[in-house]
Amino acid sequence: MRRIEDYALIGDLHTAALVGRDGSIDWCCLPRFDSGACFAALLGGPDNGRWRLAPAAEVVRSTRRYRHDTLILESVIETEAGSNRTVGFMPPRTRAPDIVRIVEGLDGEVPMRSEVMIRFDYGRIVPWVRRIDGARLAVAGPDALCFRTAVEARGEDMATVADFVVRPGERIPFTLTWFPSHRREPPGPIDAEVALGQTEDYWLEWAASCEHTGASHEEIHESLRILKALTYAPTGGIVAAPSTSLPEVIGGPRNWDYRFCWLRDASLTLSAMLDCGYRDEARAWRAWLLRAVAGDPADLQIMYGLAGERRLDEREIEWLAGFEGSRPVRIGNAAHRQLQLDVYGEVIDAAYRTRRHGVRADADEWSLLSTLLGWLEEGWRRPDAGIWEVRGPERHFTHSKVMAWVAFDRGIRFHEEFGLPAPVKRWHRLRDEIRDEVLARGWSVEPQAF
Repeated sequence: MRRIEDYALIGDLHTAALVGRDGSIDWCCLPRFDSGACFAALLGGPDNGRWRLAPAAEVVRSTRRYRHDTLILESVIETEAGSNRTVGFMPPRTRAPDIVRIVEGLDGEVPMRSEVMIRFDYGRIVPWVRRIDGARLAVAGPDALCFRTAVEARGEDMATVADFVVRPGERIPFTLTWFPSHRREPPGPIDAEVALGQTEDYWLEWAASCEHTGASHEEIHESLRILKALTYAPTGGIVAAPSTSLPEVIGGPRNWDYRFCWLRDASLTLSAMLDCGYRDEARAWRAWLLRAVAGDPADLQIMYGLAGERRLDEREIEWLAGFEGSRPVRIGNAAHRQLQLDVYGEVIDAAYRTRRHGVRADADEWSLLSTLLGWLEEGWRRPDAGIWEVRGPERHFTHSKVMAWVAFDRGIRFHEEFGLPAPVKRWHRLRDEIRDEVLARGWSVEPQAF
C-alpha cells in the first residue's frame, strides 16, 4: 500500500513534482501548479504517467534527504551489486520548466532503469513520441516534453526506457523539459551540473536571509522551504498544496483540489514567513492580493487562481481510480463560490502583521482593507460555510465570528498605530458586539469549550 508520506517534493516556484521512495515521480503538472498533470500515477497507476528511475537489482536499503538548506533531493540506494545516489531537483525557472535527475555511482556496478511514461491531461492522453537530434520529443495538444540523457534510450510499451549500469565516480544526467507544442524547436539542452550549482546557490541564498535563530531552526527552516516552494513566483500567489484529490480518509469521497490560493492558507503562510524575516514574499503576496480581490467587497472569494483567476469550476476525472481507490478525483474547486467570513479577518490580520514587520505600506492597501471592513459591518451577521467549507446549509460558526472580531480589532489598530483614517468608534462598538455574541452563543457549558 502506498503512503502519502512516502512522497517528497521538488519544485521551481512555478510548479512541483512528487517523488516516491521507489524513485518514481508520480505527480507533476507542467508548466503551472494548476496545469493538467503529465504524470498522474499518484491518483491512478503507472499507465497514467510516471517517471521511474531506480535500480534494476534488488534494493537492500534506501535513505534520502534534502541537501542542506536546499530543495535538492538526494536518495542513496544500496543493492547487492553496489550503491548509488540519485539527485533530483527543478531549477528555479528562468526559461522552460526542467526536471533534472543525476545518477551518481558510489560503489560496485549497479544496473539501473529509467522509464518515462508521459500521459498528458491527467493521465489520459498518450503523446506522439519521436526522436530528434538525440532527444525524445513527446507531443499532444498544447503540451510537449523533451527528454534527454547521455545513455541509450528506446521506446517500449508506450514509454521511453533506458537500461544502463552506473559505476563508482560516474554521474549520468537526465533532463525533462516542457515547452508549448506550437514551437517548432524545443528549448536547447541544459547542463545538468551547472543547473545543480545554480539551484543550490539559489536556495542557499534564500536560506541565508532567514532571521530565525531560536530552537528547532533546522526543522523550522525545512518547513519554510516547502512553503516557499508553494509560491507561484510570477504573481506572488501561494498555493495550498501542489496536488489534487489526496483523500482526507483512504477510500473516502472528501478529495479536493488544493492547487489554488486560499486567502486563509496564504495568510497563515505569510505570517510564518514574516516571523522569520522573509519580507519580499509579503510584498509579492500583497500585490497579488490587491489585484485578485479588486472589485465589490461582497464578491470576495475564499480562493483564487495563481494569477487571481476567479472561475475555478469543479469537475470529476472519471478515468483515474484515485489514491488507493479514493474517489472521486476532482479538478477545480466549487468551494470558491462559498461565503467564509473568517477570511476577512485573516486577510486584514496578515496585512497588519506585514506593516508591523516593517514592510512599507502600499498606496492602495488601506483603501481595499477599509472597504472590506465596511462590507463586514453588516456581513458578519450572516451564516456562512465556515472554515471546513461544509457543502450543506450555511450556519453561524463561532470561528467565523471570532475572525470577524479580529478584522475589526486589526482595523482599529491600523488607525491607532499607523494613523490611518477610520470610523473607529463604530468599529469599537462592532468589535464589542461580536465579542458579546460569541460569549453568549458560542460557549458550550457542558464541555466548557467554545
